[in-house]
Amino acid sequence: MSAGTRIRLVELADAAELAAIVRASADHLRPFEPTRPPAYFTEAGQRATLGAALASAANRSSVPFTIVGDDDELLGRITLSGVTRGALQSCALGYWIRADRTRQGHATRAVGLAVDHAFRELGLHRVQAETLPENTASQRALERNGFERYGFAPEYIRIAGEWRDHVMFQVLAPDA
Repeated sequence: MSAGTRIRLVELADAAELAAIVRASADHLRPFEPTRPPAYFTEAGQRATLGAALASAANRSSVPFTIVGDDDELLGRITLSGVTRGALQSCALGYWIRADRTRQGHATRAVGLAVDHAFRELGLHRVQAETLPENTASQRALERNGFERYGFAPEYIRIAGEWRDHVMFQVLAPDA
């Protein structure tokens, strides 16, 4: 297990490498993701995806990261999205790891780093995340970072072409 997991903001220059990763990991990610158009798996598609992520970051509604391992190897993506200020002070967390680097602790470490960013850098009070009920690996990564299950949402997100139930998790800032 590598201790070198870190996160950094996405860059348009990541498009080619991310396109190769999502193509190589398509079968692994398909059961957990929305149906993607063929263009998503191309460099141009990833450039458009990253451009939209950076535009969302510019208006301060999200923080899109790449998950990076030793030697700057791209391992996946993790995003703080739906950043809401005012009385809520909350965001949602979503992430994925490339197929050939799962079960090595990278997701757990990346989740911890993203949550730390949400609390320390953004000053948020709450981070939420949802998983498919059968996605126990993702649930373990969340629980290892202090997330607690707080609900169940029937037909919550359209995944692989079907409305799927999700288990809901949250973690509150340490001073809460």
